Amino acid sequence: MSEEKKVKEPRMPKLWEALLTMLFLIVMLAVGIIVYGVDPHVPMFVGVIGAALMALYLGYQWDAIEKAMMNGIFKALQSMVILTIIGILIGVWIDAGVVPSMIYYGLKILKPSIFFIAAMLICAITSLATGTSWGTMGTMGVALMGIGLGLGMNPGMTAGAIISGAYFGDKMSPLSDTTNLAPAMAGTDVMTHVKFMILPTAIVFGICLIVYGIFGAMQYHGGAADMSQVQILSDALGGLFNVNPLLLLPPVIVIVAVACKIPAIPGITLGIIAGAVFGLIFQPNCTLGTLFNCGISGYVCETGVTSIDDLLSTGGLLKMMFSVSMTMIAMMFGGIMEDTHQLEVIVNKLKALARTPASLVTLTEATCVLSNATMPEQYISIVVPGRMYAEEYRKMGLHPKTLSNALEGAGTVTSALIPWNTCGVFIFSTLGVGVTQYAPYAVFNWLMPIAVIVLAFMGLTVCDMNGVRLAKKKKMEKAEAAVK
Repeated sequence: MSEEKKVKEPRMPKLWEALLTMLFLIVMLAVGIIVYGVDPHVPMFVGVIGAALMALYLGYQWDAIEKAMMNGIFKALQSMVILTIIGILIGVWIDAGVVPSMIYYGLKILKPSIFFIAAMLICAITSLATGTSWGTMGTMGVALMGIGLGLGMNPGMTAGAIISGAYFGDKMSPLSDTTNLAPAMAGTDVMTHVKFMILPTAIVFGICLIVYGIFGAMQYHGGAADMSQVQILSDALGGLFNVNPLLLLPPVIVIVAVACKIPAIPGITLGIIAGAVFGLIFQPNCTLGTLFNCGISGYVCETGVTSIDDLLSTGGLLKMMFSVSMTMIAMMFGGIMEDTHQLEVIVNKLKALARTPASLVTLTEATCVLSNATMPEQYISIVVPGRMYAEEYRKMGLHPKTLSNALEGAGTVTSALIPWNTCGVFIFSTLGVGVTQYAPYAVFNWLMPIAVIVLAFMGLTVCDMNGVRLAKKKKMEKAEAAVK
């Protein structure tokens, strides 16, 4: 009996066993996404099955495996709640005219002489307002490509500016699924995550504006541009919604809530309430009933202008179930991999390459890029590295926002630079420009991971467990030593 009991004791996995589980997940995702063009959920679940089978092989009982999955889901529960609330917020903000007003005023900045800068800013505003880079590129991006063609602009440069702006919003907007997924994987909250990303992202965004200003001066040689498409979009928005500058206040309220350190859930809820109140005041067709309906099912836009209808027919709690279910399945996989020590043996092998906080950030960035290339789906490039390195960041005494920033700094943005990644495929099919054409000009996407790494070595994108940047901590220590 004792011998039988001994056989059933779980053992530590060997490196090849853990790598086999990871390889199985990669193959399932690659087959599902590349070969059959399906969403990553079911292939990811097949990966969960693979991880569970390996856990059984290692001697774990089903009860322990199930508990591991539940533990994984519990770690992301706050983020899943926030995602559902954000779904409500998007639907309410569109019905209230908040998002349409942001896009309307964004279109007003489009001038031929600063075309690339304006294109980036418009896409950044739209992506910030909607939380979707794909929706932005599929609507505003298509319109801007047409305008750029009419101006005789380099298509690669135009696409690069569009992509840079769209991914800026995707990375920074609290409405974005990746902006919520990254802190969920790292173990922090979305508002802490967004605030910590401001410094590196602002630096890169500023550099992009300068670069696109130079590109614009090189490409534009005067002359009138056909701005009819912009006018059509503006007229469609103005015809359906009562556009008013005061409708820009709800986003400001959310930003102020972040600055005042109000937790994510009440902060976003304040944005919902403010949007609903302004919608009832300014929009004749906005009622309590439409707000309730848009909060659950999303807004259905019917302007007759396809690009606007596609962009604004979104939002709602149900829309977020795609991301919530993806997070849940991914955390089931991560929970098994963590509790059965399969991630541990892989990370133990890799951590020899990362002896300092900055080198750990560098390793994380490299893993995200590799994930985008081998498991060609933006979500997975955040999920897998996030769960791989979360414990290592804790052991090194680093705040989880250091990890979440690294995940977004590479996982989110480099997906557009891989031709066979779902993002690269989408951009090619939508904008009609291949990765090799636009990649050199998608400055934000390739400069962002470089900036995060450089700033990590400067101690600016790494924080201790108290949230203090290591550069600041070093200065404080020097000051204390000088006093002594």
